[in-house]
Amino acid sequence: MTLADFDFDLPEALIATRPVSPRSSARLLVAEGARPIRDCIVTDLVRELRPGDRLVLNNTKVIPARLFGSRTRQSAQGQVTAKVEVTLTEPAAAGGWWALAKPLRKVSEGEEIIFSAQLSARVAEKATDRLRLEFNLAGEEFDAALAEAGAMPLPPYIAGKRPADARDKDDYQTVFAKHSGAVAAPTASLHFDPPLLEALRARGVEMSFVTLHVGAGTFLPVKVEDVTTHKMHAEWGEIPARSAQEINATRAAGGRIIPVGTTALRLLETAAQNDGTLSAWEGDTDIFIYPGYRFRITDALMTNFHLPRSTLMMLVSALMGRERVMQIYAHAVAEGYRFFSYGDSSLLIPEGRR
Repeated sequence: MTLADFDFDLPEALIATRPVSPRSSARLLVAEGARPIRDCIVTDLVRELRPGDRLVLNNTKVIPARLFGSRTRQSAQGQVTAKVEVTLTEPAAAGGWWALAKPLRKVSEGEEIIFSAQLSARVAEKATDRLRLEFNLAGEEFDAALAEAGAMPLPPYIAGKRPADARDKDDYQTVFAKHSGAVAAPTASLHFDPPLLEALRARGVEMSFVTLHVGAGTFLPVKVEDVTTHKMHAEWGEIPARSAQEINATRAAGGRIIPVGTTALRLLETAAQNDGTLSAWEGDTDIFIYPGYRFRITDALMTNFHLPRSTLMMLVSALMGRERVMQIYAHAVAEGYRFFSYGDSSLLIPEGRR
């Protein structure tokens, strides 16, 4: 398998820079095995899903990880102040946060970066491609100052077209976000709003929550031609005991397990035993799913439309088959579906699953 096997032409006009409103009015492409593709809307999930199905949702909370600050340095001409843009990527084992920085080469270890009257950080460590920052605040004080000073870390294909604004603090967060730590949203879950959740429960569709803190590595391109040699970034996740028990009970009763988003799917497939059962689980996952993978627990997937040549294209190809995915994406382009994080969604049900 080569990188070119997962490429397709995408008109730039189909890249969504804002979500539709209300959330659940987005379009939903339904592909079930080799049957004809159906063009629906997200609220049609109430019809498409069966009583006894279980959706698995990622309740991670995106932090406003993009910060704009300044550093001051003494020079022969006196004090010189320069701007620094920082994007937090993950907590550091040694304390503080790892972060990307622009301009990285001009920042030195030991320097202080001021982000607001309340929030500042010392550059505790400088690596070849990132910094480790130790902030002046911690806990709830840090969260409050970050919420005030930070901006949502929009994906590069949106941030390149417009800056993040106040709307994104709501738009780029799920309605059930609970555990802070992600620097990218679980975007398939952005389509759910309270009326849809209520209608699904009334239909008899059950829901369980897991946490996977989506990292900035989700946007990293694949740089190897032989895709099987690609190394995935690691992300921290947790499956609570209650959710594991609920999922096991649904499988035992014959219901389908349907992750909402590739993040929830990757976490489930990491933790599942060979027989498809789950126990409580916590840790880092760097699972890479590409064609040939045998799914242990996933019966279907709700997911947005992904970047060409990305690991997520490889994942959906593993679920549905590469040729079928290329047909699905050709249909989505021809019908004007909106792509990527703020775009439309799909419900993918592979042939032969329960």
